[in-house]
Amino acid sequence: MDYKRTLNLPRTKFPMRAGLLQKEPQIQKRWEKMRLYERVRAVRKGAPRFILHDGPPYATGDLHIGTVMNKVLKDIVVRYQTMRGRDCPFVPGWDCHGLPIEHQVMRTLGREFRKRSPAEIRQLCKKYASKYVDYQRKQFKRFGVLADWEHPYLTMSPDFEAGIMDVLLRIVEQGYVYRELRAIHWCPDCETALAEAELEYKNISGPSIYVKFKGEEDFAHAFGLQSSAPVYVLIWTTTPWTLPANVAVALGAGYEYAAVQVGDEILVMATETIERVMRDAGVEKWEILAKKRGEELEGLIYEHPFMEHKGRLILADFVTLEQGTGTVHIAPGHGKEDYDIGRVYGLPIISPVDGQGRFTDEVKRYAGMRVFDADKKIIEDLREIGALFAATTITHSYPHCWRCKGPLIFRATKQWFINVDHHDLRRRLLEQIKQVKWIPAWGRIRITSMVRERPDWCISRQRFWGVPIPAFYCKNCGKTILTKETVKHFSSLVREKGVDIWFTLLEKELLPDGFKCPECGGAEFKKEEDILDVWFDSGVSHLAVLETRDELYSPADMYLEGSDQYRGWFQSSLLPSVALRNQAPYK
Repeated sequence: MDYKRTLNLPRTKFPMRAGLLQKEPQIQKRWEKMRLYERVRAVRKGAPRFILHDGPPYATGDLHIGTVMNKVLKDIVVRYQTMRGRDCPFVPGWDCHGLPIEHQVMRTLGREFRKRSPAEIRQLCKKYASKYVDYQRKQFKRFGVLADWEHPYLTMSPDFEAGIMDVLLRIVEQGYVYRELRAIHWCPDCETALAEAELEYKNISGPSIYVKFKGEEDFAHAFGLQSSAPVYVLIWTTTPWTLPANVAVALGAGYEYAAVQVGDEILVMATETIERVMRDAGVEKWEILAKKRGEELEGLIYEHPFMEHKGRLILADFVTLEQGTGTVHIAPGHGKEDYDIGRVYGLPIISPVDGQGRFTDEVKRYAGMRVFDADKKIIEDLREIGALFAATTITHSYPHCWRCKGPLIFRATKQWFINVDHHDLRRRLLEQIKQVKWIPAWGRIRITSMVRERPDWCISRQRFWGVPIPAFYCKNCGKTILTKETVKHFSSLVREKGVDIWFTLLEKELLPDGFKCPECGGAEFKKEEDILDVWFDSGVSHLAVLETRDELYSPADMYLEGSDQYRGWFQSSLLPSVALRNQAPYK
């Protein structure tokens, strides 16, 4: 019996197999032919709008699963809001400047990279970015994402670049921008400064050393010692390569410090750390001769173990007793806290390391060596001259570059910053964070703590592919010039010719006619070589896109990104928005 004949089955033309590999491209081709995005928008014309602002992915290669997930989630939100009766224009964007793209061009050119002019490198970067914008657009369409694919925003387009200049002009006008010598995170492989959002922390195994700095006669007098034995202040560090830049040792004002007899020497360290230090050094016998509070030792002078300069004892509230000796080696050229306390005490800033992370001729015995390679040599030299008390190995968290994954260094260079405390900006940022609905709710706690503790925003990068910082330096008196007048003039040129002119025109062609140095009246200038941080590009997109397109508005109803953007785009968008409008760019 044919049982099929006994069943009342529906009749359909649907095939037994879905055949999605063949069918999906046909469906998407049909959507494109019928202009589905435009038809949906037309049906919703006049309805209440909902704006989801697209955080731009880098145009650096084919899509990966994270990028796809990001855009598909946005597509789900936009379709859901559309089905609820809202008009939901969705303008996709791409981040086209910055190191990720320049890095790819560097890899392609190899050694030829350094032989090319900035203008040539920029053209190659633009070609590379354009190629992958097209690739990714086709791939996003293939995933069925509905968007205004014919009119995306690109951070390298002349109108967007002009928008960046306009925002920079307003921020400069209000006094947020300054240039200063400061120790910042530096990638020796990528040869550029990095922002907090570009750091990754990894555990590494490295040296942990105790070093003796010989004190002058005042050390013995300070502790009331009659002994003729040499007195040393004992420091601890996990970065031996920073020792050439040492100019001070920091103590805790309220901590108790002991003069400890070890053999024929007297070592000064925090009393609470003695047992741990002696255990690390394998020393079984010692004797405490005298004790003093940190504040009683301030100003004492010591000799650097292998450099010609001397250092002094200072006080700092960041000194702790959890690790080390309670005496912190200070190198203002190689650390943020070191730099800050160095300014308080007027300490010299020594930073004998070049952009490739190699020692300069300022440190002759290590000149040309990469700093991390020099660690072993420095430890050997310290042992040879009798300045090494103990050396072990430790595993600890260390910052790495998000792009090349290599370890970073702190390096003092002159950089451009946005002051996050100017005009009470930090407090206003924290207030605006409270007004935003964060999903999940812990997002508010996370970004609040980050903004509360964040340093000023370093907005300069030492690369070619990006929007230039339109500053000049007077060749006569050295004055730095970044004024409303000069930025406004360059902004007008950008709208007409694009930012590439910065790399092809002479200084006099980029400045207003007859411009003179406001300090000395000089007429010869050198243009800035740094570009703006790429996070500034995408961070002002709410001003350059949402406020310039008729179908959009600001603040956006929603930003939707991965949790890494609490440190990145959520912050880089929040700062300029609150600085200029006292309002978050997202609801």
